[in-house]
Amino acid sequence: MTTVSQSIVLATRKSPLALRQAELAARIMTDRLGFEVELATMVTTGDKQAAWSLQQSGGKGLFTKELETAVLNKRADLAVHSAKDLPTEMPEGLVLAGFLPREDPRDVLVVREEVEEPKVIATGSPRRRAQLRERFPNVEWVELRGNVETRLLKIAELGEADATILAAAGLNRLGIGSFPGLRFEFLSIDQYVPAAGQAAIALQCREGEIERFSSVCDAVTGDSVTIERAVLEALGGGCQVAMGVHRRDNEILVFQEETGCHSLEIADCSQVEVVQQVLAQLGKA
Repeated sequence: MTTVSQSIVLATRKSPLALRQAELAARIMTDRLGFEVELATMVTTGDKQAAWSLQQSGGKGLFTKELETAVLNKRADLAVHSAKDLPTEMPEGLVLAGFLPREDPRDVLVVREEVEEPKVIATGSPRRRAQLRERFPNVEWVELRGNVETRLLKIAELGEADATILAAAGLNRLGIGSFPGLRFEFLSIDQYVPAAGQAAIALQCREGEIERFSSVCDAVTGDSVTIERAVLEALGGGCQVAMGVHRRDNEILVFQEETGCHSLEIADCSQVEVVQQVLAQLGKA
């Protein structure tokens, strides 16, 4: 008797990093569940509008809506996202199935080799700008659009800025440990708190189908990222708010532009209780 493999479709953006993350998800599903996996590549609104300033346009859903629509319309079974880019509010009918094991959550400051002190730094992230402002108070901020390698080329060869800041996880997944003409500085998460969910890959599915995919998800990453997203939402954060939230063991690191970095001890308890502890320690309960 021949066993018929179950086939599933993963919705993903077309960028090299998005494809690498989707391929990682596909490999895990094939290895653990025996699924035959097809990638459905899509161009999102954010990809189409390359000239937009993400900071000015709001950013919310620009890189996720088309993937979510594909899952809702059953053209795909799962959407694969960078967890840090996923809004805390889910569209009706969709839920998070879980997360793949987390990569290095740090940010990386990438500087052109001949530059001692950058005068122009390329990042559209309010969080990253706020965190670097103390170190570089007189810097000019610009935005660079494009995939990771394109942005590195714009710094190294075209000189469109002296430096940029990227997620270590993306560089690692793309196999970029160095780049000609650039130096990489990995930033401490104690001083440069990452975005909630940074370095985790999120899998989004239709309501009622979580069990179908739960065995490929990482429980430790899931617990941490779920708490980070809950704290972010409770504090009123989002993609265009200068805020970082990261769980490290029994500690929550929080960055807020107005008050800086906080290291908060948390007890081993429910998500709701953890959020209450964080708010109480920040004086917001």
